[in-house]
Amino acid sequence: MNSGELCNREVVIVERDETVQSAAKLMRQYHVGDLVVVEKRGGLAYPVGILTDRDIVIELIASEVAFEAVTVGDVMSSDLLTVSAEESIADTVKLMRARGVRRVPVINKQGVLEGIIAVDDLIELLAEQMNDLANLIGRERKREEHKCV
Repeated sequence: MNSGELCNREVVIVERDETVQSAAKLMRQYHVGDLVVVEKRGGLAYPVGILTDRDIVIELIASEVAFEAVTVGDVMSSDLLTVSAEESIADTVKLMRARGVRRVPVINKQGVLEGIIAVDDLIELLAEQMNDLANLIGRERKREEHKCV
């Protein structure tokens, strides 16, 4: 499986010149903890950063910044890790671990945003695989018991 197959394609996006307040309202509206910051060119969205609820809390609220006038571009993490849709899940996990990020935008060969992978998605995949292995063990036991009768 590759990153393009696993990624969530319903990505909530925002542009860097939006206010942080409007970004926070988007997070609330869509029940997400992050927004991918994009630059639109020719009707396509190219990821340039990411804004998380943690960025808002740590950078603005805890520092008592009046965030009504602060733009997303002022606060976003611009040292953005992206992965290709063709990247394997194993390699994606390694990159996320090396950079210490919980979310990574997935891009196509042209650099256009395709989706996003979050740690939650990876845990869900792992849980499914563990469940499949547990079922395999159970079926193997039943098959062995049937042979012994």
